[in-house]
Amino acid sequence: MKLGTRRRSLLALGAVAPVAAALGACGNQPGGPSGDGATAWGLTGGAEEAMRASFEAWNEANPDDQITAEYFANDAYKEKIRTAIGSGNAPTLVFGWAGATLADYVANDQVVDVTESTSALTERLLPSVAQVGMVDGKVYAVPNNQSQPVVLYHNNEVLEAAGTQVPTTWSELLAAVEALKGADVIPIALAGQSVWPELMWISYLADRVGGEAAFQRVLDGEAGAWSHPDMLRAAQMITELVDAGAFGDGFASVVADAGADHALVSTGKAGMILQGSWIYPEFLTNAPDLVAGGNLLFSTFPVVEDGAGDPTSIVGNPANYWSITASASEADQGTAADYLSEAVYDEEHIDSLLAIGAVPPVAGLEDRIAQEDDPAFLDFTYAMVRDAAHFELSWDQAIPADQAQELLNNLSRLFLGEITAEEFAEAMDATL
Repeated sequence: MKLGTRRRSLLALGAVAPVAAALGACGNQPGGPSGDGATAWGLTGGAEEAMRASFEAWNEANPDDQITAEYFANDAYKEKIRTAIGSGNAPTLVFGWAGATLADYVANDQVVDVTESTSALTERLLPSVAQVGMVDGKVYAVPNNQSQPVVLYHNNEVLEAAGTQVPTTWSELLAAVEALKGADVIPIALAGQSVWPELMWISYLADRVGGEAAFQRVLDGEAGAWSHPDMLRAAQMITELVDAGAFGDGFASVVADAGADHALVSTGKAGMILQGSWIYPEFLTNAPDLVAGGNLLFSTFPVVEDGAGDPTSIVGNPANYWSITASASEADQGTAADYLSEAVYDEEHIDSLLAIGAVPPVAGLEDRIAQEDDPAFLDFTYAMVRDAAHFELSWDQAIPADQAQELLNNLSRLFLGEITAEEFAEAMDATL
């Protein structure tokens, strides 16, 4: 790496926490600013292969500015990074979902302003995705993988055997559940033990019933936002699905990190799954015949017939994001800034993402996608993001951590039938 490039990157970072103090506080804890070079933590599965390739290419081209990456399962990572950030021992590159967590990092001076150093990158991004990494008009996080709308996947062989088809409305979804139950398969795979996949259901239902305003009331801290008729109806629809047997009898023991939920669809034991676009690469790896045979179908979430939501609105993660920790050394911050500016979504990174069925949130990729061997899923998800009336961030990332934990706790109880929709709404109103 040329010294001049490094100096420009360091100046572009803007104000950072005093380096000497940060180093003195952090010691040589794993992932922390040990002086051994820049570090990064990522997630296993999904776009891991493309992320690994990106770091490997960077390290090969920059032998004096290496980035050491480690990878963790989703649930384990969330706990690990929370502890690392709080103790000042975070990796140089912090993997995240933005939202309330990023805002909290910024408020506590735990990540640095990268507005200037990443300007060339952010100008190439889809605006709705770039904006998620901003706090008070400044960039503190940039996307690092594919845009991740939540998609309804279907095993068409299972649907046809049950005499049903891809549902486009709420009524059709309920009818498909009954047909699949009658065929003695799980209608909808759900990783209930992980809980967070249950958020996808209530998020989409609330949006389809009440539109963007349904969750915006929660974000605004409006009193009674959870017991508003739109949100309450969404919770009641969850109970309706559970009572109809939509998720089978054993969903509470299914774990998402192990891929057990989409494996039910791949093996024909379930007809559908509502999950993020990040699982498509795993379908390609674990169920190539299902994909190649054209029997893995995908669709947007069904319309609620009398709902106010825009059918093009989507939920999920606009992407995952990299931030640079303020506790890292000045040299490691410079390495990280250069990596973000030069390597994220370069030609090789884009190619590696598309090759595994992942679509980066870069503007103007239509022609590039069309050149892929199997562009259907890529084109579908890219258009979902590009044309969405609203892209709602996953609720557990959009709201403060204490509220998010209560949401997960109460949502799990709602799915398990331990509380009613009204009790769920009352419990969540108490968190506002």
